[in-house]
Amino acid sequence: QVQLVESGGGLVQAGGSLRLSCTASGRSFSNYAMGWLRQAPGKEREFITAISWSGGSTYYADSVKGRFTISRDNAKNTVYLQMNNLEPEDTAVYYCAAKTTVVGSWRGSDYWGQGTQVTVSS
Repeated sequence: QVQLVESGGGLVQAGGSLRLSCTASGRSFSNYAMGWLRQAPGKEREFITAISWSGGSTYYADSVKGRFTISRDNAKNTVYLQMNNLEPEDTAVYYCAAKTTVVGSWRGSDYWGQGTQVTVSS
């Protein structure tokens, strides 16, 4: 089992920045690829970014490319999401997820955090 706990959400003005963290406990964190997904009210959960177990490969949805950066620190069992130039459309609950491979759908991830709310005001 892997337990994931997100933190760092909050309220920010458009154009601002936030950094989310997701800390894992349980089975070896470095065995898992990590991803971030988000879900806005009335919308489906969508993939936004992922990072391989080593950190050597990263993937981004077009909607966040160039604004968001994913990184991980395996020594701290933590994955980060740096979000810059935030837009009101980024308002959502943000979830971190873990699965054994970075490729493929993240909707069926093995483990999920509880989510953290990000609200961007215009």
